[in-house]
Amino acid sequence: MAMKDVQPGTRNEEGIAAVLGILKQTFGERFQTGQSFREQHTHTTTYLPAQLPDGVVFVESADDVKTVVKTCAAHKVPMIPFGTGSSLEGHLNAPSGGISVDFSRMNRVIEVNAEDLDCTVEPGVTREELNTYLRDTGLFFPIDPGANASIGGMTATRASGTNAVRYGTMKDNVLSLTVVTADGDEIRTAQRAKKSSAGYDLTRLYVGSEGTLGIITSVTLKLQGIPAKIGGGVCAFPSLKAACDAVIMTIQMGIPVARIELLDEMQMKACNAYSKLSYAEKPTLFLEFHGTEETVALQSEQFSEIAAECGADEYRYTANAEERAQLWKARHNAYWAGRALAPELNGLSTDVCVPISRLADCVAETQADIRETGLLAPIVGHAGDGNFHVLMLFDDKQPEDLARAEAFMARLNGRALAMGGTCTGEHGVGQGKMSYLEQELHSALPVMRAIKKSLDPDNIFNPGKIFRL
Repeated sequence: MAMKDVQPGTRNEEGIAAVLGILKQTFGERFQTGQSFREQHTHTTTYLPAQLPDGVVFVESADDVKTVVKTCAAHKVPMIPFGTGSSLEGHLNAPSGGISVDFSRMNRVIEVNAEDLDCTVEPGVTREELNTYLRDTGLFFPIDPGANASIGGMTATRASGTNAVRYGTMKDNVLSLTVVTADGDEIRTAQRAKKSSAGYDLTRLYVGSEGTLGIITSVTLKLQGIPAKIGGGVCAFPSLKAACDAVIMTIQMGIPVARIELLDEMQMKACNAYSKLSYAEKPTLFLEFHGTEETVALQSEQFSEIAAECGADEYRYTANAEERAQLWKARHNAYWAGRALAPELNGLSTDVCVPISRLADCVAETQADIRETGLLAPIVGHAGDGNFHVLMLFDDKQPEDLARAEAFMARLNGRALAMGGTCTGEHGVGQGKMSYLEQELHSALPVMRAIKKSLDPDNIFNPGKIFRL
């Protein structure tokens, strides 16, 4: 992460003034310019400085979105889509000012096609709201990034999370989108069919585009049947390498584990204190198995054999729903547990992803780097797909502390790229990882810029994100 990527852009003061007046007249109380509203809509869990929009509009329909886009396009004013504010890399900042488009009121489930295992929702629906709505159908949406993010935000950032090892990421689970383009028209990228060879794959172009190519107004998703049986387990290991080796063997043997999460000893200490648990403060795997009574028992037994071979201290399995809920609540609270280790410090949460065969090497080298650098930085990861996160705690008011954290970040990303990995497995690029994307995909950036300029010639959709124009 580099502060040079968070510089203010050029403001179109005349255009902004015109848009503020038009939107106030059009939307009334649904358009706000107060300081507190503007500050709330740059909230990101990052140390990056806030860059406030000039106004916030609360849209309630696709027609509202089209009105906002046409107004802003006419005056060349930027728009920044806002879901729940859980992004981590400065996605919500407004470096050139402009309008934050809040989707919290576009939170309707449009339709559920239970026989086809799909549904269509507005972008403001959160993943927890969707699964509550689906509960009586026997279906669920499996993508779980931890935060109760909006479906639109998860689509825009190509989110994944704890279930990705079995169910894939957002790119695997989005069938179709409707998107408002720069001319204010709404397009549909695909039909509901599970596969298609019809034209360019526009759906996957917009999934992960971080709001830079258009504004999503609906999302059609694949659904899954709620498993007949769910079992979970906790397994402590004598070393981080042993835990990673167990993950690698589990995946390579084809055990269809639903979740396999890695927590290092520092993260376990944080989780114990924050969630009032009593697990061993050692490198630990949290697991979950989905299937029938027989298949879940078999998967758990197969994993226990692998764990024993890797020198595991203890493997604790449970099929009790309350115990599993406690376990995964602790995992979902890992970020806040880590921050609680030193509440006086700021936190920088970052992620990388490497091929599964290099996971043990990358995590071990990263942990050694943390020790040598003298950082307080717990590690937690969606280990089943080679993705892990580091939460660096540091004093951002001390320039030397900030420089040390940024230097560590550069080494971490360089290490992942050297192992055939990526600078971000799920957080996205935003502002914070622009420099590392240049290192990772430098030869492809001209193509990305050409797409951006073609679909957004005036650079009004979330400017200053992903790459420099």
